[in-house]
Amino acid sequence: MFAKACSHTDHPDGLLKQIKICNSMYYMQFPLKRDDGSIEVIQAWRAEHSHHKHPVKGGIRYAENVNEDEVAALASLMTYKCAIVNVPFGGGKGGIKINRNNYSDSELERITRRYTYELLKKNFIGPGVDVPAPDYGTSSREMAWILDTYNSMTDDILSSEACVTGKPVRQGGVRGRNEATGRGVAYGIVEACCSAEDMKKLGLERGVDGKRVVVQGLGNVGYHAALYLAEEGATLTGIAEYEGAIYSEKGLDLQAVVDHRRNTGSILGFPGATDIPRSSDALLLECDILIPAALEGQITRDNAPHIKAKIIGEAANGPVTADADAILLEMGVMIIPDVYLNAGGVTVSYFEWLKNLSHVRFGRMSKRFEQSSNERIIKAIVDATGITLPPEQISMLSRGADELDLVNSGLEETMITAYKEIREVAKEHNTDLRTAAFINAIDKVAVYYNDMGIFP
Repeated sequence: MFAKACSHTDHPDGLLKQIKICNSMYYMQFPLKRDDGSIEVIQAWRAEHSHHKHPVKGGIRYAENVNEDEVAALASLMTYKCAIVNVPFGGGKGGIKINRNNYSDSELERITRRYTYELLKKNFIGPGVDVPAPDYGTSSREMAWILDTYNSMTDDILSSEACVTGKPVRQGGVRGRNEATGRGVAYGIVEACCSAEDMKKLGLERGVDGKRVVVQGLGNVGYHAALYLAEEGATLTGIAEYEGAIYSEKGLDLQAVVDHRRNTGSILGFPGATDIPRSSDALLLECDILIPAALEGQITRDNAPHIKAKIIGEAANGPVTADADAILLEMGVMIIPDVYLNAGGVTVSYFEWLKNLSHVRFGRMSKRFEQSSNERIIKAIVDATGITLPPEQISMLSRGADELDLVNSGLEETMITAYKEIREVAKEHNTDLRTAAFINAIDKVAVYYNDMGIFP
């Protein structure tokens, strides 16, 4: 994908090689004393792909299949992802080779704290150096442990909260971070569907209202993407999880499905829906928008020819293989690429980082002023027209923006602006959205090196 995008640029080969390589990789092994007294050696990595912007940014995943190549590849995607959505970070990524289900909470805490200690020793963490975040197998809890360990080992009192993002709100986190990736997926799909020209090519009407959506994966990202698309008027017709899938042409009540799964342990057997025993078969359902929000490599050259969706929104990382990508494009399917679409998490992490550095909660200085100004405007309209409004409506109309409002507004603006940039590049180069996204990212990173005079 990178090579395909490079063919549309005129940057020197040396510059393109510099953009592609991973600048730094730290491989570490350290001992863990298990709760039973035994000693186990833990393997872990932290990659810093590009230092064209500081700090570098990227999640930490806990998984048995983590390896150096995967961490480096994911770090490179973070570089391109940040460039695409105009977030001023280089790309980074971390990984610890464990199955977190095999460890107690106290063991996970010791692993996380020792990993942080190792990063500190080699200057691989810090507000202006390298800022981790949650990823597969980690959460706000692990980020809180990282912050506490960092604080205990440095004298960076003023800006230490910005050494990691995805923290609990009470420990410097930002409201809206948990649902940011799924909300960003919804914003990106809504914006893509706003083009009447593009929708006409697909045989669809403009907008997401009434469009049939199938979501694979009911985790954090899939759930919130489905939730916000439903709020915009889309019809959720299919949901897939590891135990199987369900389908209803009339539409599924998302919260009712979640409640059913909580009570029964499965989405199967949901009243009014048809059970599909094989989860992967849900990818082949008749729909307008397909959202793979689970694992990578779900759509391959084997099942791609049978995909019936007109639009694929890649909420997961790499759900469509390269072979499948070529087949789907030949079929006329619009693919909204992961390197753009799931950038909501890093975008809101950027907002959290800014909040930590400024030491001011978003909305604190403006909320009451906005409310007072809105109240004066409403009063002037009421006085001039004689219209009577109930107090609860006045309260709703005059309310000033709080932190969550501002975070969501900033995320929406980011996703809309980035999509418009990608679409313009796609039209300019007569190419698909994925290639256009990579061209856009490469050009932005190249600007730094050219401005530095390294590659005249």
